[in-house]
Amino acid sequence: MKYEATSPDDYISQVPKERQEALKKLRNVIQKNIPDGFEEGILYNMIGYYVPLSSYPSGYHCTPNTPLPFLNIASQKNSINLYHNGIYAMPEIHQWFVNEYPKHSKRKLDMGKSCIRFKKTDEIPYDLIAQLVQKISVDQWISTYEKNIKNRKK
Repeated sequence: MKYEATSPDDYISQVPKERQEALKKLRNVIQKNIPDGFEEGILYNMIGYYVPLSSYPSGYHCTPNTPLPFLNIASQKNSINLYHNGIYAMPEIHQWFVNEYPKHSKRKLDMGKSCIRFKKTDEIPYDLIAQLVQKISVDQWISTYEKNIKNRKK
């Protein structure tokens, strides 16, 4: 689902009422645990956490005037989704998350390359998300991003 929000609060106010509390809690967990240097805003019509252009002027290679994305949360048709680019770009983070998930949830992991889908809002493993968010600093993310972009150009 696409929302035309101007701020994270505006975004949450537009999602279905039954998802608003879960999104607020997820946002709060991210805000409390994300390393310094990431900023929050609306990016790609979702609540986004990114490296601001003031810290990384090169921006995202596909659209250089866009901050370097790191993590997004969104309300989609059938789920609340967390998009974590570190899971996609860093195999050790992906493996850690896949191994840890069963310790925090009875539900089968529903995951794409960088997308984790939560169909039952009352079963979001907030403690695990807090740990995931803490794992990558801004400097680590920029370094990983640059390494992957250089490898892609070869």
